[in-house]
Amino acid sequence: MSASTSHQASYQDYRHGIGHNRVQFLHQLFQVLLVGLTLGMMRTVVPALAESEFGVPKGSFLLLMAFVVAFGFVKGPLNFVAGRLSERIGRKQVLLLGWLSALPIPFMILYAPSWGWIVAATVLLGVNQGLTWSMTQTSKLDITRADQRGLTIGLNEFSGYVGVAIAGIITGYMATAFGARQGLLIFGLVVIVLAIALTLFWVKDTLPWAKAEGARYAAGQSKGPKPRFPHNISDNPTTWEVFTLMSWRDRRMAVISQAGLVEKFVDALVWVFYPLYLYQHGLSLPNIGWVVGVYGFVWGGSQLVTGKLSDHIGRQKPIVWGMWICGAGVGMMLMGESILWWSFSAAVTGFGMALLYPNLSAAVADIAHPNWRGSAIGIYRFWRDLGYGIGALALGLVANLSGAINSGFWFVTIAMLVSGLIVWIWGEETHPRLNPADKL
Repeated sequence: MSASTSHQASYQDYRHGIGHNRVQFLHQLFQVLLVGLTLGMMRTVVPALAESEFGVPKGSFLLLMAFVVAFGFVKGPLNFVAGRLSERIGRKQVLLLGWLSALPIPFMILYAPSWGWIVAATVLLGVNQGLTWSMTQTSKLDITRADQRGLTIGLNEFSGYVGVAIAGIITGYMATAFGARQGLLIFGLVVIVLAIALTLFWVKDTLPWAKAEGARYAAGQSKGPKPRFPHNISDNPTTWEVFTLMSWRDRRMAVISQAGLVEKFVDALVWVFYPLYLYQHGLSLPNIGWVVGVYGFVWGGSQLVTGKLSDHIGRQKPIVWGMWICGAGVGMMLMGESILWWSFSAAVTGFGMALLYPNLSAAVADIAHPNWRGSAIGIYRFWRDLGYGIGALALGLVANLSGAINSGFWFVTIAMLVSGLIVWIWGEETHPRLNPADKL
């Protein structure tokens, strides 16, 4: 057998599609559920009890936001590192490193003598999320077909953000039953130890599927419409090449990256200002968990539809609509005074997020070559999750200057409307079927 025939056989051994890789796909879905549970345990109890449990002075908005700033400025770069590292040592090893980094978090919360410990624990949470969430998403894209990307990312984000919502609710009840620190310790340890065990014994490395896909493109064996891959990049680019392409050299990628960064302002707001705002308006921890949970459940659940929808109508329209609907939902929070209204506003915000969130990632995957897709997704996620840090800093400053958290809600509303306008004006449809490379 010739070398070329042997090479062809090797990449043909790897079949792509959810059906062909059902077992691993389900393992990866459960992994991202656990990733969401780990993030969610910091969402309800910690912000609401920052003053009484961890000593944050009332009205110290910048200090309060410090742990989200730390999270964003750590998770963003770790997404970048994860994508690049996974192309060298494999997806599974990066996933395992992410879970091991989370082990100290529950103990740091238990023994935290000051808010500084919570900030430090959130740094580790950023490492965990940057490595694990990046890998669950990249691994699913490795083993599925191009026409399943919207559905794939929709399922991934559905599972992750349902996990965030569930954890916010459960930890609210556990904090009430066992105390804030003990409740988070029990919950966190169970989730993290289970994730490590599953990664070690059941998760497969999916890097060979990505290499096989790249080999098919190189051999002219790929099927279906050809994506509009960027031309101003080499076949095996350096880290700097991919970074500059994603950040400014390719207008489409730059527009996607800015939208990802700005939409994280919403999540920073929901993480800290939602619980604080609702706590100040007399809601109990379980009820806060439910309102914030509505946001997470609608966001997660709707992605089962919105991800697949974009496989039919394209990415551009859902992204623009999502930015505007999500921003409107944030502003609506301040227009009513009942748990029903706040839940409805949270649902509108969550639905807008569901429209934009999976489709930004799908748009990157559409036009990123398999040879450097892991890096491209990592760099997009670098900019996106840097939005946690930048958004949290901006929210803290706006609230400090105005003396009220309400101004933070309006700041985010305006930012989302402007960012959506940028996508509408300068963005481009990326779906290969709707805008293929050979289109004149």
